[in-house]
Amino acid sequence: MKKKKALFLDRDGVIVIEDQIDSFERIIYIPHVFEALRTIRRETDFEFVMVSNQDGVGTPSFPYEDFMKCQKRIVETLRGEDIYLDDINIDYSLPEDNCPTRKPSALMLRSYMEGDYDLEHSFMVGDRLTDMMLARNIGCRGILLNDGISVTDDLKDTVALQTGSWLQVLSFLCPGKDSLLHRTASISRKTKETDIALSIDLDGTGKGEVATGIGFFDHMLEQVIKHSRFDISGTVVGDFNVDEHHSVEDLAIVMGSLVRKALGEKRGIERYGYEILTMDDAVATVALDFSSRPELIYEVDFKREYIGQFPTEMVKHFFKSFSNAAEMNLFIKVNDANSHHQAEAIFKAFARAMRNAVKRIPGSNEIQSTKGVL
Repeated sequence: MKKKKALFLDRDGVIVIEDQIDSFERIIYIPHVFEALRTIRRETDFEFVMVSNQDGVGTPSFPYEDFMKCQKRIVETLRGEDIYLDDINIDYSLPEDNCPTRKPSALMLRSYMEGDYDLEHSFMVGDRLTDMMLARNIGCRGILLNDGISVTDDLKDTVALQTGSWLQVLSFLCPGKDSLLHRTASISRKTKETDIALSIDLDGTGKGEVATGIGFFDHMLEQVIKHSRFDISGTVVGDFNVDEHHSVEDLAIVMGSLVRKALGEKRGIERYGYEILTMDDAVATVALDFSSRPELIYEVDFKREYIGQFPTEMVKHFFKSFSNAAEMNLFIKVNDANSHHQAEAIFKAFARAMRNAVKRIPGSNEIQSTKGVL
C-alpha cells in the first residue's frame, strides 16, 4: 500500500499573521495563501495537517471561547476556498509549562510516525526555527516561510526551502505551477558616466521611486510606475557636470533591460499592448509589441526645447533606448498641444500599454507567436 504524505501547516505566521487571534478583526491572512494551498491541494496528494502552539488559550487574557470562534472562522474560510484540513493538532500550553506535546516536541504528531506516512517526502511549513526543529524530530523536511531569520547549522539539512512568499512554496511543491509567481528582476549597471541600480516587479501595485535629480523627468517616471502598476525602485547617480543625457539614456537602458529580463520567455502574456490617452488638449496613441525586434516609430513635435530643465529631444531618446533594451517594437504619436501635456500623455499611455502587454492570459503558458519563440 502506498504511504500517505502530509503537509504539516503552522497556523499563525503561515496561514494568518502572527498574533493573539481572539477576535475576527485580528484574522488577517498571509498573502497568496489561498491560491497556493488550493493549488497544492488539487495538484498533489498531500494531506493537510494543522500543527499549532496557541500559548495560554483558556487563561483570563485569552479565553477559550474567543480562540475557538476565530479558529472556526479560519477553518470555514479555508473550506470556502476549497482548502480542507485533514487533521488539526493544537497545543494550548505556555512555554514555561514544558508540556511534552508542545512544538518542537514530536509527541503531538506521534500517530504520523507509526508507519502509515511517507515522512521522508512530507513537509512542515512554519515561520519559526521551532517548526523546523519539529520537522527534524518527526523525520520530514521543512519549509521556512520567513526569509528574515538565519537557519542554524544544525537545521540546514532539514530546511528544504526558505522564502517569504507562498508563491515560492507553490512553485517548489508544484513544479510547473509557478504562473502566480511575481515576475521580478534586478540590475546594477556602472559606467564612467552613470551608476544605476534598479529592481522591478511586473506584478506589483505601482509603488516605488526612481529619482534622477531632473525634476520633470522624475515626474514622468512617477507616471510610468503608477500607470504600469510595476513596482520599480532604485538609485541613479549621473554625471550632471556634463549634462542630463547620460542619466536619461542609461536609465532607459536599465529599465528596458529589467522589463525584458523579468518577462523571461514571455510565456502566457498578451504580448501586444496599446493605449489612446487624453490629457487636457493632448491625445497620445501608443502601441507596442514585445516582439524581440526593436523599432521606434515616433510622431511627436514639441514646440518647446525644454520642459522645466528637461530637453524635449530626450523624450525620443529615452523611448529609443528603452525599446532597444526591452526588445520592443514601439509606436508613439501625439497631437499638437501643450508640450507638458504632450509629454505626460505619452508617458502615461506608454505605461498603460506596457501593463496590457505583460498581462497574463488566464490558464495559458503559450508563447504568442506562430514561430514558437519570441
